[in-house]
Amino acid sequence: MRILGVDPGLSTTGIGVIEAEGDSLSALDWMAITSDTALPLSERLQEIAADFEQILDEAKPELAVVEQIFFAKNEKTAINVAHARGVYLMLLGKRGIPVLEVTPMQLKLAITGDGAADKTQMGTMLLRWLKLDAVPTPADAADALALAVYGAHMRKQLAV
Repeated sequence: MRILGVDPGLSTTGIGVIEAEGDSLSALDWMAITSDTALPLSERLQEIAADFEQILDEAKPELAVVEQIFFAKNEKTAINVAHARGVYLMLLGKRGIPVLEVTPMQLKLAITGDGAADKTQMGTMLLRWLKLDAVPTPADAADALALAVYGAHMRKQLAV
């Protein structure tokens, strides 16, 4: 099963694609989608949508995992992430791709066994799960791969 992880953001979104066959997981691709901060919001969202549609066309995911917004320290940042997240959810829904949504704490708990795990702990587990030589960069892409791994584990429970 091809699984897409999305760590949403307006300036930078992490994307990770894995293949899950039984208990075997392999990373197929990871990257970041960025938008030009000089553009108006509507144009940035259009840019994000075009890039994401191209990724969907190439990756052909059967399941997507999108991180939920779980912060409110900076209200403006949260609203901007929500705008971008809405684009991703809309495009996935339009294509009929099932979506799992997970909080950062749920993700960390599932991947490391510790809901307060740091980036180093998450990276170490990604290396193990995906048999990688180095933690993927940028960090947003590593987070997206972790989301995809989460989807691989949850697919069994959801019968997806």
